[in-house]
Amino acid sequence: MAMRLDAKKAVVDEVAAVAGNALSAIAAEYRGLTVAEMTELRASARNSGVYLRVVKNSLARRALDNTEFACMREGLVGPLMLAFSMEDPGAVARLIRDFAKEHPHCETKLVVVGGQLYDASEIERLAKLPTRDQAISMLMAVMKAPVEKLVRTMAEPHAKLVRTIAAVRDQKQAA
Repeated sequence: MAMRLDAKKAVVDEVAAVAGNALSAIAAEYRGLTVAEMTELRASARNSGVYLRVVKNSLARRALDNTEFACMREGLVGPLMLAFSMEDPGAVARLIRDFAKEHPHCETKLVVVGGQLYDASEIERLAKLPTRDQAISMLMAVMKAPVEKLVRTMAEPHAKLVRTIAAVRDQKQAA
């Protein structure tokens, strides 16, 4: 049954609002997936903070028009699902990549990050991006390293003196 005009407008508005706040997007072909597999994918998407929607391509083009994902317009051909990452740019790539490993019918067609359209093979590189917490952890480790090295360097003369005195004591006790 065809959608009514007001339902189409609601879908376009919803997808446009999500695309306006998203960090990255992937369009993947879902042809060949069963309903159970799509339900599994949707549940995984909800758990990982990814917005997943199957939308008619004409409605998707309208929704993406005034967003940074407008570069996807030309590639919206065939049965595609749109997945938008809301919190972590790599979350959507990890979700689709992991799902596609188990379900070969799920094939990535478009990858967009920061308004730049990338080849579908770039999903692997996007999936390897650290999460926000991992990136903060890595930054803190880099910032902490010089301070730790300074403390070890400043403590070394005292430690060397203690080791030397201990060696002299051991030598005198042995003699």
